Amino acid sequence: MHSLEQLRSGELDGARYLKLSENLTTFPPEIRSFKETLEVLDLTGNQLSTLPDELAGFSKLRIIFCSENHFTELPEVLGRCPSLTMVGFKANRIVRVPGASLPAHLRWLILTDNAIERLPDELGQCGGLQKLMLAGNRLCTLPDLSRCRRLELVRLSANRLRVLPSSLLTLPRLSWLAFAGNPCCAEPERGATPAIP
Repeated sequence: MHSLEQLRSGELDGARYLKLSENLTTFPPEIRSFKETLEVLDLTGNQLSTLPDELAGFSKLRIIFCSENHFTELPEVLGRCPSLTMVGFKANRIVRVPGASLPAHLRWLILTDNAIERLPDELGQCGGLQKLMLAGNRLCTLPDLSRCRRLELVRLSANRLRVLPSSLLTLPRLSWLAFAGNPCCAEPERGATPAIP
């Protein structure tokens, strides 16, 4: 864990990893001096609701964690970060995920425990996606993920899915699928005849 004091004193100059959790309400301008070196940025446990457009200039940034903040939408600047592969915004207040917020080289997307009702169709274009963590949202449907052929893990538990998308079962690398706590998992009423196609 780093401190704002260390950041401001120049003690962290040239750092590749930065973790700040100090109840920040705004993105510290001092972080901009790391745009040539920073690879991992962890801002978990703050009160942030936006990220600056300048983040797109962080050419080496591969991983960003902004869990336990106050974001209501996934910031679109993430989609302009050229090296970003892992995005973690767990336990925020996210209701909207714009298609433009998805990085071109996305491999891990962690949006657990938010209030998302719908995901953009562009998610299905993320061919490098390996891990998709969406448990604890309000999803009723999913976009077509049949082109996400590298998906290995999908967590959909505690959503509002009435039907599990059959395209998930055709993904060749999928080895973990969690979907408990959705209406599609509810036990049929006693005496009811199950629908057989």
